[in-house]
Amino acid sequence: MNNNYTHPESLVETAWLAEHLDDPNIRIVESNEELDVYGTGHIRNAVHIDWTTDLNDQVRRDYISPEAFATLAEKNGITPETTVIFYGDKANWWAAYALWVFRLFGHDNVKLLNGGRAKWVAEGRELTKDVPAVAKANYPIPPKRKDAEIRAFRKDALRQSEAKRPLVDVRSPGEFSGAVTHMADYPQEGVLRGGHIPGAKSVPWKKATNDDGTFKSADELRTLYFEETGLDPSEETVVYCRIGERSSHTWFVLHYLLGLPKVRNYDGSWTEWGNSVGVPIERP
Repeated sequence: MNNNYTHPESLVETAWLAEHLDDPNIRIVESNEELDVYGTGHIRNAVHIDWTTDLNDQVRRDYISPEAFATLAEKNGITPETTVIFYGDKANWWAAYALWVFRLFGHDNVKLLNGGRAKWVAEGRELTKDVPAVAKANYPIPPKRKDAEIRAFRKDALRQSEAKRPLVDVRSPGEFSGAVTHMADYPQEGVLRGGHIPGAKSVPWKKATNDDGTFKSADELRTLYFEETGLDPSEETVVYCRIGERSSHTWFVLHYLLGLPKVRNYDGSWTEWGNSVGVPIERP
C-alpha cells in the first residue's frame, strides 16, 4: 500500500513479509520495549536486538561506538548491503528507535513492518520460539556516527527554541503540560521539572497511527502535521519525547512518509532537559 507516502518503500506489509521470510537479502529484526516478548514467539528468522544493551553504551549516556555497531551487525548476519526490516511491540515505537540508531551508523537500507508485531499476531500469522542460526557476516566499522545529520543535542534544541524554529513534543498531553513527568503506568525516571521546551508544539506520537498500529495515510499525516500543527516542510524540525524512543517514531513519519529533508531526533529529550541547569521550560 502506497497511501501517497514520499518513500513508500520504507514500509513493508505483513503479507509481503510472510512471502519473504527466507529471502537471504533481508534480515528481520524484532526490537521491543518489553524485552521478554521475543522469547514468547517471534516471526520466523527474526533476530532480537535489545535496545538497552545492544544499542546503548552501558557506562555513559550515549549510543554504542562504531566498532560495537559493526560487531552487532556481524553477529546478526547483517552486511552493508542487507535490507533490515524492523518490527516490534507498542505500534513499532521501539522498532523505529532501532531503525533510527541503524541510520546513525549509516545503514540506510532499512524498513518498518507496517503495524508491527500486533498486526502480525492479529492476523494469525506464524510465530516461532526457535532462535535462528545466523551465519556471522562481515561489516566494516562505520567511519563515524551521523550525529550531525539526524540527531539533535541539548544545545541544538535550545537554539531551535530560541530561533522559534519547529520543535515537536510527541509525549502525552499530561507530560507536555507538566501535570506529570512520565507516561501513565511508567516509573518516574528522576525528572525534576515538568513542562515542555519553549515554543514546542504538542503532537502525541500515536496520532500518526491507526487503531491497528499501521500508519495513517499521507493526506491524514499532512493534515496533522502541516495544517493542524503548522510545520513548514522547508524548515529544519527537531522532535523529542522522554528518552528519544517515541520521537524516533515521529522522526520516521516526518522523514520517510512525509519527506521532510531535515528532521533531527533529540534523544536526550525530557529526561535531559527537565534536569538541566539553566535551560527554560514552558507550561500552558
